[in-house]
Amino acid sequence: MDILNKVRKYRDDEDRLKWEGTFAEYLALIKERPEVAQTAHSRVYNMIKTAGVEEVDGQKKYNFFNREIYGLESALERLVEEYFHPAARRLDVRKRILLLMGPVSGGKSTIVTMLKRGLEQFSRTDEGAVYAIKGCPMHEDPLHLIPHHLRDDFYKEYGIRIEGSLSPLNTMRLEQEYGGRIEDVLIERIFFSEDRRVGIGTFTPSDPKSQDIADLTGSIDFSTIAEFGSESDPRAYRFDGELNKANRGMMEFQEMLKLDEKFLWHLLSLTQEGNFKAGRFALISADELIVAHTNETEYRSFISNKKNEALHSRIIVIPIPYNLKVSEEEHIYEKMIRESDMAHVHIAPHALRAAAIFSVLTRLEVPKKQGIDLLKKMRLYDGENVEGFNDVDVQELKKEFPNEGMHGIDPRYIINRISSAIIRKDVPSINALDVLRALKDGLDQHPSISQEDREKYINYIAVARREYDEIAKNEVQKAFVYSYEESAKHLMNNYLDNVEAFCNKNKLRDQLTGEEMNPDEKLMRSIEEQIGVSENAKKAFREEILIRLSAYARKGQRFDYNSHERLREAIQKKLFTDLKDIVKITTSSKNPDESQLKKINDVVATLVDEYGYNTTSANELLRYVGSLLNR
Repeated sequence: MDILNKVRKYRDDEDRLKWEGTFAEYLALIKERPEVAQTAHSRVYNMIKTAGVEEVDGQKKYNFFNREIYGLESALERLVEEYFHPAARRLDVRKRILLLMGPVSGGKSTIVTMLKRGLEQFSRTDEGAVYAIKGCPMHEDPLHLIPHHLRDDFYKEYGIRIEGSLSPLNTMRLEQEYGGRIEDVLIERIFFSEDRRVGIGTFTPSDPKSQDIADLTGSIDFSTIAEFGSESDPRAYRFDGELNKANRGMMEFQEMLKLDEKFLWHLLSLTQEGNFKAGRFALISADELIVAHTNETEYRSFISNKKNEALHSRIIVIPIPYNLKVSEEEHIYEKMIRESDMAHVHIAPHALRAAAIFSVLTRLEVPKKQGIDLLKKMRLYDGENVEGFNDVDVQELKKEFPNEGMHGIDPRYIINRISSAIIRKDVPSINALDVLRALKDGLDQHPSISQEDREKYINYIAVARREYDEIAKNEVQKAFVYSYEESAKHLMNNYLDNVEAFCNKNKLRDQLTGEEMNPDEKLMRSIEEQIGVSENAKKAFREEILIRLSAYARKGQRFDYNSHERLREAIQKKLFTDLKDIVKITTSSKNPDESQLKKINDVVATLVDEYGYNTTSANELLRYVGSLLNR
């Protein structure tokens, strides 16, 4: 019954939030809380801002989008700072249609859906509360009741600007139901809901021959004409079009550029003047965010048509490219799998990463900068350290191709192929090799891949396979290390003792014999070479380590195994190199002896307990790594 209790609580909360009063009481409310009278654009911006904003490496991250959108920080920052923020400040940007343009499955629809769902929730908070004239099918702003000649006085007293005119229906109701006394007009709090068609509208193009403009602007109710005597009587009109119902909130145009011209012309007046024409009435005011989404091909076709020039200047295009970070791409796949019926299937660690490496490579442009290839570029974009490159290089790479990410393999294709791998293998576990094989097999079936792209993509699958090979070997070697952390710490402390003696030009004392010795150059180089520190660079690297060591000591902190990322990597690789022969013999033995069998079982247990494998995928990994090491 827990779910029913939650339903009751939600219903009780909504009843508690309801408010009804006269216009005079509403004025007292906005005197105390002026934010209640905010515009639709301002409400969207405040909704996003209220969720929280963080700054990571100079990039703004909006918590509002964190749950669903991955790797699109730059596009989202542009969306918020170049559209929502200035629009919320009543700058001219709010008089533009927001058009999200990008490749299929890039996140455009998800962003719009998040804005709609977010508005529904935000309208239930104090910060996002919305009030409307009671009984109005368009949820009209109560401030429209203030006559135009008094609006300057209202601004001086309340500090709130009023835009728009009272609708024909409410003008008639004001006279007939309230005798012209605006202070008595009933006002109620409303809650946005796409399902109930309150404050959120959605319009999808259909057959131009059958689709009626009434879907947007409402229509005459012929059954009431006999009662009210005229088609121009607002009571004989249904204000139930999507533009009517989206008033005060948000209007989504799905595939807007596929719409017939007669539908698009209505948007010219709505965006620029904040009103639209319906039936035999004066222009009807509406305050709503208009957002549309389309792909790049349709957008290019649209702007090439001279007949659409009037709309060009009324559209702000925000490109929404594919994500270009491997780690974020993994999160996209994890989210899509969670939402599917595949969630029960065990997907071995790094299987999704291998797929992500492939898909991101297909989206990247080959860099022109000397000394950097596509793989290094991919790593830099993902925040990894690549020797010889820094953040400035990353920014230069991004400026090199402004439209990078607008083409390539989409996430839906990856998930489709993972589904195929699961069904074909018919076991509750798949690994990276299963995924890469499925991706390769599916290229022939992809409708939009040319022969040239296919060959290029097959090469990227090979690159992803090589990357996975290194990950797999390291994973197994790491699992083979007995008391791995203790071994690593011991090796690191030994290295640090030698580095300290080298930099200070001291000698070391042998713990057993007590004799003095020179620093062990062979040991230090065997570790430093693991991360490519050259003979010429060794002195600088060692001095850097000693400076870090001294800085920790001054702060009273302990320098440990994780205090220097590159040193930790070097220690790991040194241990792995020393253990390589043991791993090789154990994993490739067809008839392991008792000692080897125990070692294999221990490694499998470690892979299962510590690294997220199940027994099947752990054994598959061991066999695969054994074959790699014996090549």
